[in-house]
Amino acid sequence: METTTPFRPGHLPEQVAFDRKELGVILTLYGRMVAAGEWRDYGISCLREVAVFSIFRRTAESPLYKIEKRPKLRHKQGMYCVIGMDGQILKRGQDLKAVLRVLERKLIRAVE
Repeated sequence: METTTPFRPGHLPEQVAFDRKELGVILTLYGRMVAAGEWRDYGISCLREVAVFSIFRRTAESPLYKIEKRPKLRHKQGMYCVIGMDGQILKRGQDLKAVLRVLERKLIRAVE
């Protein structure tokens, strides 16, 4: 006998998402990198435990970077992190702007 949780209207599973302020910070950096010719596309995924902003050089490729928000890690390592193409965590912390500075350094190199 299979047990499933019945669908109940108004009772959807919780999702993690970026709020307006967080998206503003991310999209400001994204716009600057697009203007520099470094990035071309993005995707947003809102899942149960994590929200992911994926950054692409070209649409058909795998993401160059992923910016993740994991509220469950808020009191441990920090809920924001930037992950590189190879899966390596480049920066993690509580402050989104501070975490994104690892990507802003790449903008400085791109403009020079």
